[in-house]
Amino acid sequence: MLWPVFLLLGWEQVEIVPGVTRVTPLDFVSYPYSHSLLAQLAWAAVLGGIYYGIRRGARGAVVVALCVPSHWLLDYVAHRPDMPLVPGGARYGLGLWNSLPATLTVELALVAVGVAAYLSAVKSKSKDRAGRYALWSLLILLLLLYLGSVFGPPPPDTRILAASALAIWLTVPWAAWADRRSQAR
Repeated sequence: MLWPVFLLLGWEQVEIVPGVTRVTPLDFVSYPYSHSLLAQLAWAAVLGGIYYGIRRGARGAVVVALCVPSHWLLDYVAHRPDMPLVPGGARYGLGLWNSLPATLTVELALVAVGVAAYLSAVKSKSKDRAGRYALWSLLILLLLLYLGSVFGPPPPDTRILAASALAIWLTVPWAAWADRRSQAR
């Protein structure tokens, strides 16, 4: 979620190159502050520390912190070799995005598993109709945005890409609202 901010600030660079992979036209030229493993470990410590400072829950802070570098691992699988371990270092990636069918299978399966886990283990029953609509409308929006990013035209330029990517921040309060409207199983 920091990546579009860093793009707009000029700290990181991406180029729009249709065909660079089958799934995305984005050529990630440089993103050492948002996507290197070392940076993500640092962001994990910061975010886990903030969570702990607010909620005073060590277990929750560890879970929050572990979620940050999990993004690097998932990107490592999806990206072509452009994922740095350290800023300016060697880049790695398995290139899942070079296959549209494999990408859709893996990424949609991960989403389905995540939604199923949320519904069955964490919060499964909405307190009211607003709770049902909040969750399902968020999931539908995220699915439509995903499909648009895969099957839609490439963004016209990197500034518009970065500005539109900032909209992902709207999903945070939306998800919190949906979560508050659910009750623990």
